[in-house]
Amino acid sequence: MPKPVVNNHSYGAHDIQVLEGLEAVRRRPGMYVGGTDQKALHHLVYEVVDNSIDEALAGVCTSIEVIIHEDNSVTVNDDGRGIPVEIHPEKKVSALEVVMTILHAGGKFGGDSYKVSGGLHGVGVSAVNALSEWCEVKVRRDAKLYFQRYERGLPVDPVKEIGKAKEGETGTSTRFKFDKQIFKDEVTYRFETLSQRFREMAFVTRQVEISLVDERVEPSRSMKFYFEGGIASFVQYLNRNRVVLHPVFFVEKEIEKVGIEVAIQYTDAYAESIYSFANTINTVDGGTHLTGFRSAITRVLNDYARKNGLIKDNDPNFTGDDTREGMTAIISVKHPDPQFESQTKVKLMNTEAQTLVQQAVGEGFSEFLEENPSVGKAIIKKCLTSARARDAAKKARDLVIRKSALESMTLPGKLADCSERNAERTEIYIVEGNSAGGSAKQGRDRHFQAILPLRGKILNTERARLDKVLSNKEVKSMISALGTGIGESFNLEGLRYHKVVIMTDADVDGSHIRTLLLTFFFRYMPQLIEAGHIYIAQPPLYLVSYKKESRYAYSEGEKDKIISEFGAKEDKVSLQRYKGLGEMNPEQLWETTMNPENRTLLMVNIEDAAATDRTFDMLMGALVPPRKRFIQTHAKLVRNLDI
Repeated sequence: MPKPVVNNHSYGAHDIQVLEGLEAVRRRPGMYVGGTDQKALHHLVYEVVDNSIDEALAGVCTSIEVIIHEDNSVTVNDDGRGIPVEIHPEKKVSALEVVMTILHAGGKFGGDSYKVSGGLHGVGVSAVNALSEWCEVKVRRDAKLYFQRYERGLPVDPVKEIGKAKEGETGTSTRFKFDKQIFKDEVTYRFETLSQRFREMAFVTRQVEISLVDERVEPSRSMKFYFEGGIASFVQYLNRNRVVLHPVFFVEKEIEKVGIEVAIQYTDAYAESIYSFANTINTVDGGTHLTGFRSAITRVLNDYARKNGLIKDNDPNFTGDDTREGMTAIISVKHPDPQFESQTKVKLMNTEAQTLVQQAVGEGFSEFLEENPSVGKAIIKKCLTSARARDAAKKARDLVIRKSALESMTLPGKLADCSERNAERTEIYIVEGNSAGGSAKQGRDRHFQAILPLRGKILNTERARLDKVLSNKEVKSMISALGTGIGESFNLEGLRYHKVVIMTDADVDGSHIRTLLLTFFFRYMPQLIEAGHIYIAQPPLYLVSYKKESRYAYSEGEKDKIISEFGAKEDKVSLQRYKGLGEMNPEQLWETTMNPENRTLLMVNIEDAAATDRTFDMLMGALVPPRKRFIQTHAKLVRNLDI
């Protein structure tokens, strides 16, 4: 086969594009803030607040205020030292302008300005400036007030003095408005998302007050966070709806200029709730500090159990899973030179952090157990119960795997599988009830859509260990159909369907079943949620008919809008309320809920793992009072309630 002719003259030096200054950020926002979606939008705020937190870590800032204004601009105020404004010796412009307009410029790369910092990649505030329609910075320093404005990253005028600051008052005020040329149309700031993040920051930065004000609502909404107890308070906050086995264990050490704080408390829960931070940044993918913590806990508990004769000589050691069942823990390190996996800082990579955390936790936790033998026995008892349950779960899991192998990977009898074998193109609907399952089986596209009907409500997996979970028929059907395995044998590559769609009735029972399913996925297959494979179907609430025209309404508001567009009075309109999927015939179910061209699917994600963990525990856990309080508080917000 002849090679294609390549015109070498068409590719030369003139084709090599150099992006100057902040233009690279505007062209490739994903490299700097993770994209142009709502998550990236919130990341802008975090980058600016991180600078204020760095001042707090340096011991020169006690108050941070974040204000969301009516025009969707955001102000971040702090009482730190204020960004320097004098002329930079190399760039020949104000240091403030250098910080705001040049990537990798800041006070964190050398010298003694910051002992530790979360913003060490140095692209934070300049990237925010680049991605803003406009940005204004006021600096209070040396009893003077300085100001500079930028538009899409470029300074409008040089830094100028605009007045006097109060005697002794210092700090920085940054106000910016995200650029709609960059970010998606529908994105907006969520008060809940920001407040959760700032609560975490206040927990891991002791004795710093962080306040959030939202002026977009009337009256304005506000929250303040200040925690004297730091991460020990964080653990108590996470466990406030759980039965705890002992007071919080807390250790704080500085080894080789790395600050290490760890707080631990065991509960009667079955899941572990462990969160790690590096320089106040939530490292959601963990890293070396988390690895060091886990190995230290496993070693300490095995040593303690052997030394005190709490496990027999011929018994095997506890596994890491055994020692972490029911554990709530926070690991926070403050490192002078943190190395993160990427700019969004989700994983710590410093190898020495593993050894240092292991040392601090090993020494501190061993001492704690020796001084509190009743606590040690309670924890070991919990580990023993976990080990027995794990052994039972392993046998149950092996039985499922062996059975599948013997039956040549036979799938559950009630599964209506699809013919497509490429998992990237397939989807499975987990449907409540046999009647709805029947409609879904008839209405689906058999080529790429599989249907798995569930009978009744599945087990509440918040209150069950894996061995009990694996004995539940409906759960076993799901595990078998999905193909990933569960627990230690979970493998995302085995997933047989790209989309896993939960489809339940639009009533109280349907909502409960959906919550039970989400609890199962969050506790036992969180990787499916993290990888974006779990969806919730949105069946219509009403069929609205007038004369010869019929339209579907997916909410009360949409129903009212359709009636208004028909130009008819409500008593002349025919309304069919769908309380169950089984009330729709197969053609209607396909048309409204399953046809990719018409349907609406909600992707399930985890914005804040700690908040999600606490919510599932409160809604599905054993304690009734927290759930009752939640229902009473939110009852008025419920729509479409069928009693």
